[in-house]
Amino acid sequence: MPPDVLGHALHDYLQGHRGDQLLTHTSFGGVEEMPVAEFFRSPVDFPELEHIALSLCDGRVLDVGAGAGSHALFLQKRGMDVTALERSPLAGTVMRGRGVKQVITADIFEYSGGQYDTLLFLMNGIGVAGTLDGLTSLLNHCKTLLNPGGQLLFDSSDIAYLYADGTVDKPAGYYGEIRYQYAYKGKRSASFDWLFIDQDTLISVARPMGWVVQILYEDGHDQYLVRMELMA
Repeated sequence: MPPDVLGHALHDYLQGHRGDQLLTHTSFGGVEEMPVAEFFRSPVDFPELEHIALSLCDGRVLDVGAGAGSHALFLQKRGMDVTALERSPLAGTVMRGRGVKQVITADIFEYSGGQYDTLLFLMNGIGVAGTLDGLTSLLNHCKTLLNPGGQLLFDSSDIAYLYADGTVDKPAGYYGEIRYQYAYKGKRSASFDWLFIDQDTLISVARPMGWVVQILYEDGHDQYLVRMELMA
């Protein structure tokens, strides 16, 4: 089994060991630092987009890809019924250590443990779909997890700007399908696909599946917030 690289970085940070960088290797050849502190932000550091999304959460909430649990803690402190879901076992340990009451270690594609009124995918959590085909599968699966009248809340980005000057080769398929690998303390995770989707493509995928798509906010830097619900 590949090492739980992200989980180890989060766990070290919680324990005060913060001298090593968490790196992301990408399919277009770049290596970037992923600041671990981003996963531990307090509400005062949440961007406006996240505050809007959190204010719209309603009923039973499933925080998908919860990381270190910052959003789940925020909702929990507001008295909401929120469950944090994360694939990384060590991330689950971190969240419990921070006080998140309901934590599930699972892959969202395989999870079938309840019905929710809000499915929350922040920090481009919808990217877990990996590909456009994966997005179709994920949206179909989300239908099985939502109560009648339930909603999806997520943000994503149009990354066309990466290829605008020609220094990065555009992939053969959809340009928002990226392959990543985490590296930390000399260990690497398994490679994984991650999706960034532009608004027009999102609508073209989701509407034929019966989803109403509302673009709620754009931050001026190619990132946007979406609310989706199933047509009546």
